[in-house]
Amino acid sequence: MDQKPRRPTITDEEALQFHQRGKPGKLEINPTKPMATQRDLSLAYSPGVAVPVRRIAEAPETAYDYTAKGNLVAVISNGTAILGLGDLGALASKPVMEGKAVLFKRFADVDSIDLEVDTKDVEQFINSVRYLGPSFGGINLEDIKAPDCFIIEQRLREMMDIPVFHDDQHGTAIIATAGLINALHLTKRDLKTAKIVCNGAGAAAIACVELIKSLGVPNGNVILADSKGAVYKGRTEGMNQWKSAHAVETAARSLADAMEGADVFFGLSVAGALTPAMVKSMAPNPIIFAMANPDPEITPEDVLKVRQDAIMATGRSDYPNQINNVLGFPYIFRGALDVRARTINDEMKIAAAHALADLAREDVPDEVAAAYHGPRPSFGRDYLIPVPFDPRLISKIPVAVAKAAMESGVARKHIADLDEYANSLSARLDPIAGTLQSVFGKVRVAPKRVVFAEGEEDRMIRAANSYASAGLGRAILIGRETQIQDTLANSGLELNENVEISNARISERNVDYANFLYERLQRNGFLLRDCQRMVNQDRNVFAACMVAMGDADAMVTGLTRNFSLALDNVRQAIDNRPGHRPIGVSMALVRGRTVFIADTSIHELPSPDELADIAQEAAGVARRFGYEPRVAFLSYSTFGYPRGERAAYVRDAVSVLDRRNVDFEYDGEMAADVALSREAMALYPFCRLTGPANVLVMPAAHSASISTKMLQQLGGVTVVGPLLTGLDRPVQIAAMSATASEILNLAAIAAYDINR
Repeated sequence: MDQKPRRPTITDEEALQFHQRGKPGKLEINPTKPMATQRDLSLAYSPGVAVPVRRIAEAPETAYDYTAKGNLVAVISNGTAILGLGDLGALASKPVMEGKAVLFKRFADVDSIDLEVDTKDVEQFINSVRYLGPSFGGINLEDIKAPDCFIIEQRLREMMDIPVFHDDQHGTAIIATAGLINALHLTKRDLKTAKIVCNGAGAAAIACVELIKSLGVPNGNVILADSKGAVYKGRTEGMNQWKSAHAVETAARSLADAMEGADVFFGLSVAGALTPAMVKSMAPNPIIFAMANPDPEITPEDVLKVRQDAIMATGRSDYPNQINNVLGFPYIFRGALDVRARTINDEMKIAAAHALADLAREDVPDEVAAAYHGPRPSFGRDYLIPVPFDPRLISKIPVAVAKAAMESGVARKHIADLDEYANSLSARLDPIAGTLQSVFGKVRVAPKRVVFAEGEEDRMIRAANSYASAGLGRAILIGRETQIQDTLANSGLELNENVEISNARISERNVDYANFLYERLQRNGFLLRDCQRMVNQDRNVFAACMVAMGDADAMVTGLTRNFSLALDNVRQAIDNRPGHRPIGVSMALVRGRTVFIADTSIHELPSPDELADIAQEAAGVARRFGYEPRVAFLSYSTFGYPRGERAAYVRDAVSVLDRRNVDFEYDGEMAADVALSREAMALYPFCRLTGPANVLVMPAAHSASISTKMLQQLGGVTVVGPLLTGLDRPVQIAAMSATASEILNLAAIAAYDINR
């Protein structure tokens, strides 16, 4: 067992600032239709809205076609069991419910509204929710104490014809069951013979026991325990109907008794409930899922002291094998909503558990490896279930859930082509989030000072604020303080304490930068006053001087002038990296696949030597992002046919790399379909690439630019970049149309420094 904890460092103040900054809370509502003209308003409201109103009155099922109902989930709580904090009331539960709604959107593109019901009376709560069916496609119950949650969920499922799902019960059960399936597989145990002890008799524990029994675990093989000890037949103390349903014939009276010879421990109780002595008494290769939050029943470190053969899982993100509900509920609802399911039944839950277990056994893609801290993960004791940022989850789990719903008869809509459905799911989410996860994580470990050169621009200010707030380091805005403060006031923003403003004209480093620039440019026709003027008036030059002279670590610019002009400004102060050639590399992400395209911005008609340089630079960028490069030199021809002048340049570039003895795969010239398709590549068995290319070297800048911009506009592809590499200091240049989020991503990439 190799459990390596990674302790989070989140302070109370950081958590409060996160929820307070900008617009308070974590949610807002945006329209999905244009609202720019009087005609738009007439269609959206009166008189146009009367048409779908009449249609829905005639055929209620069309509400899914003309309203947001089919993609809308209510997250509902009364705050009687908030996280591990207990009964703090409905209002105090709102941050958690908002957070749940955010996770629905982030991971499965499900819209969600949180509703906090201010009553502890079960009947009043049920009556508050039962009439909401017309508004929502599903109900997610959350943080409701046991046994009330059992009664509430059961009654609402009977009363409503949309899915009602208590995530504290079933979400935990589904993820834990997926991990159990794989742990039993690794230890060569049979589900029907494994001896299982479940400590805790609340909502999650009862749901876990019920689900594993649905999978085929015999009733007598599971001992449920609570604070009074084992739940056995004939016990009267502290019993209720839900515990009684799982009482078994056993001589065990205490948790310690039950643990002797046990194969599996499920902990859904309190910290410290499982002792090292109990662990020591378990069967060989014990499976221990200590899922109490925030502190598990026993830590992996304490288990390791007494057992080297244990498989561990917890509810924490700082240990391997986190039993994390975000792996379940967004995708389960996604599948249920897409087939307009009436309920979420056992068949759908079991399908989700098996899909998660199967996914963990598959080869981990580059995107997951890049987002995962430490060695590349592979199925085994420390990787029983997928990680939350695995981009394959969205295309795997909902499909399994939807299929089970259709087969079990609770679906009102049939999906004929599940493969096409899976592809559509992949396209719903922004794939860049998972890819950049490791970049953000590594910058947080070693924060950097990044200059945001066009500091008076609203998008640049927002990006700088986000950079500082995300814990990535210090952000430096170049501009006049009065202008920046006016922009902040108009935007309703407050500047983060880790954002500073530097005015080029009055900076105490102004003279030093001018002298630095003059020393570089005096033999290129520049006078000292020319250099002083550039430092005073050109924010890109000033920012580049800051980075060149070590007053900042990296810079980002690009909103007020095009890529070429911005690069010219930067190169006044920053040289090429020795032995390297500056190029632009775009990163295209589609359907869980990442491809790097070069050179998209600098070399118009590169020579064979320049093409070889471009290939080496682009391969280095791919490696910096965690990918092993397979480089294809693209052309309109493939290995000599048809012939042409540019194709000859590309062939010569391959020969140049042959002489350089580089340490990555490459080949060409080849057409794009051959480079990207394993089937097309198979027609050329002599090709040196072992699989589809993930780095594409274009024969000229115009083909690179055309292809990447076309991909962006056609949709279904996220293109990041062009990313600038090859300079002696990290600089990124955004598109003039870049959003604040895109600028933030580039700032993080600059801080990460893809040159190294």
